[in-house]
Amino acid sequence: VQLQASGGGLVQAGGSLRLSCAASGRTFSMYVMAWFRQAPGKEREFVSSISWKGASTGYADSVKGRFTIPRDNAKNTVYLQMNSLRPEDTAVYFCAARYAYQTEYNYWGQGTQVTVSS
Repeated sequence: VQLQASGGGLVQAGGSLRLSCAASGRTFSMYVMAWFRQAPGKEREFVSSISWKGASTGYADSVKGRFTIPRDNAKNTVYLQMNSLRPEDTAVYFCAARYAYQTEYNYWGQGTQVTVSS
């Protein structure tokens, strides 16, 4: 599967952005999808994930209550809705995919930059 992330940009603290990750292929609905981020000088960290049917989601503590991860299997797209953004959310955001039986994310999209100004 090939993943294409988009939607990053510059936003003021307290604002919102929605990232999109479009996937190629006919088996998108079989993938667990996730978002990770990497800030300058820091390691990549998990942000959120959603199961292949969308029934189960997970969030990093730092984004709980502010971010959501809807997916639209008909459009082969997963989103990251980011509200109440903070300067510490500034990072390059990556989408990733894996099959449910796998433990590692094997497919990665290119990053999209999110910058939150104070």
